[in-house]
Amino acid sequence: MFPERPGRVLPSALGLNGEFYARASATGRLHLQQCFDCSAWRHPPRFRCARCGSSAWTWEPTSGHGRVFTWTVTHRPIDPAFSGELPYAVLVVELDEGPRVVGNLLGIEPAALSLDLAVIVEIEVVSPTAAFVHFRPA
Repeated sequence: MFPERPGRVLPSALGLNGEFYARASATGRLHLQQCFDCSAWRHPPRFRCARCGSSAWTWEPTSGHGRVFTWTVTHRPIDPAFSGELPYAVLVVELDEGPRVVGNLLGIEPAALSLDLAVIVEIEVVSPTAAFVHFRPA
């Protein structure tokens, strides 16, 4: 289902960043932090809520739905692990819950992208502590 990418760098397994990727790997779903006190969603992960300052939070599953906010298309890879996938698009997607998340495009050519395109999250599990976030048209 996903292309083989020998030598691709994996996300860090440390700290809150590590928890984000480990949870995606363990469940196959995208989880974000949600403030326990004011219910605000947040990403990237952090120790305090930007809305109310609370340090009480939980990891909650997202709906997995969002809309394309912006993107960039790469035509010349810096990392050789991507050389067989050119051109490829990296998206910033605003999830239905509010936060914006970065991930790769699957399912359509980059030239077919448009602002506000409805997408769904697809998680690629690559190890017990790492997963990649992708988006596919809904």
